Amino acid sequence: MLLLTQLSVCIIAGLMMSRIAKILNLPAVTSYLVAGLLLGPFCIGALGLSRFGIGFGSLEDVEALDLLSNVALGFIAFTIGNEFRVVQLKQMGAKAIIIGILQAVITTAAVDAALLVLHCFKPEIMSVSSALTLGAIAAATAPAATLMVVRQYKADGPMTKLLLLVVAIDDAVGLVLFSASFGVAKVLESGEVSISAIIWEPIIEIFMSIVLGAVVGFALFLLEKFFHSRSKRLSLSIAFVFLTIALSMIEFEAGGVRFGSSLLLLCMVCGTVFCNICDFSEELMGRVDGWTAPLFVLFFVLSGAELDLKILSNPLVLLVGAVYIVFRSLGKYVGAFASCAMTKCNKTIRKNLGITLLPQAGVALGMTLTAQTLEGGSMIRNVVLFSVLVYELVGPALTKRALISAGEIVPENRKSSRTKNSKEHKELHLGEKNG
Repeated sequence: MLLLTQLSVCIIAGLMMSRIAKILNLPAVTSYLVAGLLLGPFCIGALGLSRFGIGFGSLEDVEALDLLSNVALGFIAFTIGNEFRVVQLKQMGAKAIIIGILQAVITTAAVDAALLVLHCFKPEIMSVSSALTLGAIAAATAPAATLMVVRQYKADGPMTKLLLLVVAIDDAVGLVLFSASFGVAKVLESGEVSISAIIWEPIIEIFMSIVLGAVVGFALFLLEKFFHSRSKRLSLSIAFVFLTIALSMIEFEAGGVRFGSSLLLLCMVCGTVFCNICDFSEELMGRVDGWTAPLFVLFFVLSGAELDLKILSNPLVLLVGAVYIVFRSLGKYVGAFASCAMTKCNKTIRKNLGITLLPQAGVALGMTLTAQTLEGGSMIRNVVLFSVLVYELVGPALTKRALISAGEIVPENRKSSRTKNSKEHKELHLGEKNG
């Protein structure tokens, strides 16, 4: 009963907070995160109301619901896989790959350089191994917040399509950069070179994610043929996403090499394969989106509750965190701008794409769990926690502004979803966009 009460309070609080966000013209994602902060162990949770199912008394209570967060991330990745349709890949696949790789590499280089300079002046604060690891973590972008903003405002256009492809590619690039940097960091601390950690493990993880995702996506396509009812097809799709998430949790070691797959990449490939070979996938994905709406609200509320406000009392974390945030933001913007210019994207995309790549959350936090084995592991985790706190609260609003600036969010000019946009308003907007 207590768990169900907690979950219902989380969803209700997130939805009520979204009313305030609407008045302030902020994305709903931000309101869900704020609702989570308020229900977390540093606000309402500190009042002892968690025993009645209101709020969370500790961070451990929030972490106990990690399975729900993983399920939400799985559906988010499955949905993003829908963007990798052959038609879109022919149009901008090469651009997305170049931009996805270059912006991540430039961001890593920018953060590495800044933190290594900080190490030269204050070696007691930041070690070389910690600097290299944080630089790699900086490459990771959170797809969840970006997708939610795109959905809420029904953003559409060349930049939106390119953004979703780049965010998806960013997961694989970030994984490779982190594995390589973390391997070098371990060598610097232990003096032992691990070729498997630096080269083989990231390659194996990406390969297993692609193969397993393709097999599951094809199996879903084969089984969908046995059903004609929309509700049964929806139920089967949901079951397969659950299965894909479960497969991503399998991990084992053989011959000193770790074998495993990436949750985001595995679910993304599953969605990509299914959407490209199933002729009714577009309609089915729309129905899946409707089913997952409350799950996504819950995911962001739990993400907000999981933010550790204790780190704000540590001046060293704030200092390193500020350097990290400034140079990561600079790296993302400059990296996206330069790679967009290289691939001959238009001026609007060059100007705005980098801003939409700022959100950072689950993937980065997952990397910090691995990084905690380093001597400076606690500093790495605290810095990333601080950056996630800032990026998750500010990132969605910046993404919205960038999409508006690109002319890819249509202003609805209405106060209720029960009323339709006027024909005149739609024509006016289309005229402004085309003109």
